[in-house]
Amino acid sequence: MSDIVITEFMDESAVDALRLKYSVHYAPSLADAQHEIGPLLANARALIVRNRTQVNAGMLESGPNLLAVGRLGVGLDNIDQPACAARKVQVIPATGANDAAVAEYVITSAMILLRGAYHGVDHMRAGQWPRNAMMGAELGGKRLGLIGFGAIARQTASRASALGMEIAAYDPLLPADHAAWAGVERCDLPDLLARCDVLSLHVPLLDSTRHLLNAAAFAQMKPGAIVINAARGGVLDEDALIAAMQSGHMGGAALDVFETEPLSAAAGARFEGISNLILTPHIAGVTVESNQRVSALIATRIAEVLG
Repeated sequence: MSDIVITEFMDESAVDALRLKYSVHYAPSLADAQHEIGPLLANARALIVRNRTQVNAGMLESGPNLLAVGRLGVGLDNIDQPACAARKVQVIPATGANDAAVAEYVITSAMILLRGAYHGVDHMRAGQWPRNAMMGAELGGKRLGLIGFGAIARQTASRASALGMEIAAYDPLLPADHAAWAGVERCDLPDLLARCDVLSLHVPLLDSTRHLLNAAAFAQMKPGAIVINAARGGVLDEDALIAAMQSGHMGGAALDVFETEPLSAAAGARFEGISNLILTPHIAGVTVESNQRVSALIATRIAEVLG
């Protein structure tokens, strides 16, 4: 039986480091067969997951010796935190380890969507020369709106500011006198929606944030604005976004997260025919470097708990 069960991909060097001291069951495909996880937890003292493994009360009951759940990332909506607290199971997120990766994803997506020059490979291969159609716009001078102004949003703001963007943010939980607001315009949500050219989401999925971006919110945004969601899928109403894109009101969108993951063929088909669209499989925070940082951090923290 294993001391540690790992149900999703983790950097191999971090797994090997844990194996030097503990018995480790590493099976990255277990998230696709969650009914098999419970029996593996009978004697386990730690469970390490990403975002697809649903750590609920039933799963926790299968692991009476569990001391910790390590999350290879920062979002905790797949982990029943009250159930963990009730069983005195420590929940350990990889706070800060993938901030840079997500910030770079947002900036890259904004550049691609505003420039509009990177979807024309087929035209070029066909011998066409669509210079006017692919002219695009620059980041410099555009206003970046951030919904939520935590660590990732602040790194995004820093990179955007260096590229000449104006930065505005909405975060009712961050005190008005917080040092992070220096150089950033503090807005209410309607004002942010109405004035930003690029909107990026940086909030967790809660009852209060579900479908925060809905049809009414998109209608308030500037014509031609673009939206980027690398936070949580349910914060954005996908059907409302599709309608706003199809009407021509929204100028572009990048979605790395979805209301139901993985995205099914039927759900994906809803986006058929929409131009200036980026769809990626929840990888904004996953780069070679961030995976190493996240994995090393969680391996170290789990070892500290297990002793």
